[in-house]
Amino acid sequence: MVELALPKNSKITKGKTWPKPEGATNLREYRIYRWSPDDDENPRVDTYFVDMDDCGPMVLDALLWIKDNIDPTLTLRRSCREGICGSCAMNIDGTNTLACTKGMDEISAVVAVYPLPHMNVVKDLVPDLSNFYAQHQSIEPWLKTVSPQPQTEWRQSHEDREELDGLYECILCACCSTSCPSYWWNSDRYLGPAVLLQAHRWIKDSRDEATGERLDNLEDPFRLYRCHTIMNCTQACPKGLNPAKAIAEIKKMMVERQV
Repeated sequence: MVELALPKNSKITKGKTWPKPEGATNLREYRIYRWSPDDDENPRVDTYFVDMDDCGPMVLDALLWIKDNIDPTLTLRRSCREGICGSCAMNIDGTNTLACTKGMDEISAVVAVYPLPHMNVVKDLVPDLSNFYAQHQSIEPWLKTVSPQPQTEWRQSHEDREELDGLYECILCACCSTSCPSYWWNSDRYLGPAVLLQAHRWIKDSRDEATGERLDNLEDPFRLYRCHTIMNCTQACPKGLNPAKAIAEIKKMMVERQV
C-alpha cells in the first residue's frame, strides 16, 4: 500500500501558548498559524488570549491587539480596515474572508486564523500573491479601443453601465481563487475565479473594442475550462459577488461566437 505524507518540514506543529493578560477577565482564545523563512523550523500554531475589554470587535482588531500587546513578530497584511483593499484576506474559522469585516461575535468557539490556503507563504499570515497578480495582468485589465479618443470621456449609457454591476466591485482579495480546488491544483495555468471575473468585467464593458481578442486570450483548456462550477468561489466572496456566474457567461460567449 502506498503511504502518502507531507514532507517533514511542512507538518504543522503545536506552538507556544502565550501568557494570559494580567487582570483580564473577558478573554478570547486565538490560535494563529506561524511560520518564518528566517529559520529552519516547521510551521506551528501559537495560542494567544485577547482582552476583549481592551479590543475592537473585528478579528483584525484582535490580531493587531496581539501584535501590539503580546507578540510584535506576528506578521500580517492590512490597510484600509473597511473591506475595500482586500489586504487582510486570510482563512478565519475555516473560511476565506477579510479579517477587517469578520466580527468575533460571528465565531462561537476558539478563533483559528491561517493564511489563504494552497498559496506559498511569505511569513505567518502573508501569502505570496505574485502569481495571482501576474494572472490578473495577463487579461489586460484596462479599456482597449481602436476608435479615436474623444476629447472628454468615453460615454456609456445607464443600461450599459448596469451590465458591470457585480463585476467591478471585485477587490482582488483572492478569497475566491484560494477556495477553488481547481485553482489549488492548476494555479500555474488556470486563471481562477477572481481573474476570470475581472476578464468578464472588461468583456462586458460597452466601451471596450477588443472583445474578440479577449475571448481568444481565454480560449484554452486550462485558462478558462478548469472551472467545474463547484461554487466555492461564490460562497467565499466577502463582497457577495458571483464569480461562477461570470465564468459561465464567458463560456456561453465562447459557444455563441462559434455558431
